[in-house]
Amino acid sequence: MPVYEWVGRTPTGETQKGVMEAPDERLVKIKLSRLKITPVKIKPKSQGLFSGLKRGGKVKPKELVVFTRQLATMLDAGLSLVQALESLAIQQKNPYFREVLTKIKNAIEEGSPLAEALRQYPKIFDNFYYHMVSAGEASGNLDETLARLATYMEKSLALKAKVKKAMIYPIVIIAVTTIVLGIIMVFVIPSFEKMFADMGQALPLPTMIVISVSRFVKKYFLAFVIGLVISIFLLKRYYRTERGRLHIDTLLLKLPLFGNLFRKVAVARFARTLGTLISSGVSIIEALRIAAKTAGNVVVERAINDIRKGIQEGQSIAEPLAQSGIFPHMVIQMVSVGESTGVLEKMLHKVADFFEEEVDLVVDSLAQLIEPVLIVFLGTVIGGIIVSLYLPIFKMGEIVGGG
Repeated sequence: MPVYEWVGRTPTGETQKGVMEAPDERLVKIKLSRLKITPVKIKPKSQGLFSGLKRGGKVKPKELVVFTRQLATMLDAGLSLVQALESLAIQQKNPYFREVLTKIKNAIEEGSPLAEALRQYPKIFDNFYYHMVSAGEASGNLDETLARLATYMEKSLALKAKVKKAMIYPIVIIAVTTIVLGIIMVFVIPSFEKMFADMGQALPLPTMIVISVSRFVKKYFLAFVIGLVISIFLLKRYYRTERGRLHIDTLLLKLPLFGNLFRKVAVARFARTLGTLISSGVSIIEALRIAAKTAGNVVVERAINDIRKGIQEGQSIAEPLAQSGIFPHMVIQMVSVGESTGVLEKMLHKVADFFEEEVDLVVDSLAQLIEPVLIVFLGTVIGGIIVSLYLPIFKMGEIVGGG
């Protein structure tokens, strides 16, 4: 179907532009008039060399959050679902996402529920998204459910950003340190070694150690790089196995400094997911099943599945939660109070808010702790190498001075 680029004005005088699939320009004008947009310019879009690649496209998490928030706002303002989807498809800059939204709109026009239409694209709308929308349609509060879903996704993205912030700085420093040390060992020290050989003097022990390390690194540098690449590849393959995920995820939770961070992130994600699903009308058993799949850590996932089995056997949530050994005592108390007072979802949201703030504090503490440690380490190693290289020169200066 032809694609048209258009420019139009809204009733408030604001200029908007976008692209639309339609058989001809007349239908583009009709669709724009339905959206209360006065067309100013409509022209066929040029088909570039790579125009057919959109089917293999991707939808970024941020694009999905913006779409969800806009759809909730439009439905709350009184637009029909078809009108809202058509408008969002027209304004969508991602050609692949625009095509998906158009197909979803067409499916709804043919009588399909929104949740079922979304389920055809699991790479964009995951199981959590589907169940939230399904619960919203069943309760008749789709706009409120979508707004709640958008808030959840925004907080989830913010939590991921905090974890990345905690990890990026030390990784960058370690990478820079490795590169600097590699350059020194492979290129700088051999030059000094040649100069020391011409001096014909016995070298101090620190200098001999540095030169020996340099020879080793230079000789096996390529083998080291290849071994590192193979090790990373094998580690990824191992992590894809059930046993590998269990071992590595268990290790991550026990890491010094970072283990506490990962545990707090897992608790915050569990509480936020479970609270959002319950408040949207999803049953507790189904909510726990979805929360387990979105845990991000197989150890936490197994603990949540054990909680679900305990509830199916007649236990309260707090009992198997305490037996898991993963969740702090404060979480168990809050959940217990929420169950007994009938406000479990509110308590879960409070738990999520608390642990997200804890993640903020841990990230800031890690940054303050890691920065001086890495700087001292880098200074000590490079400073030690430089001193070791200059020791023979100082010794030769003493000999010349004494002579």
